[in-house]
Amino acid sequence: MTESFDINSLLSQALDMQQRMADAQARTAETEIIGRAGGGAVQITVTGDMQFLDVTISPTAVDPEDISMLEDLVLAALNDAFDQLEELQRAAMPALDLGGLGGALGGLGGLGGALGGLGGAPDALPGDDAGR
Repeated sequence: MTESFDINSLLSQALDMQQRMADAQARTAETEIIGRAGGGAVQITVTGDMQFLDVTISPTAVDPEDISMLEDLVLAALNDAFDQLEELQRAAMPALDLGGLGGALGGLGGLGGALGGLGGAPDALPGDDAGR
């Protein structure tokens, strides 16, 4: 069975997908996210394009006898901000519609990895035996 293949249609769809992705990135870039830990005792503000703007630490979070607790709170706030950023980016990305090209191109093979792993699990690195 032979499916017709229109390179102009493929290029048009690729450009459209690229534009939709750029639009989504632009929408999220200026969004400010606040990562919190310790009930808000530590707060880290970051933009959607990973520009860290502010760190706020409540005096109640500072115990000179237990610096490791403060370090843990800062790390937890960073992780919270990063998790929120990932969710924001995931929600902002348009659904990728390949217009039936998946079958015509054999399921796109490793193209998902070439596009940054959109919509799938990250590819293993060459020589990485973790997935075997």
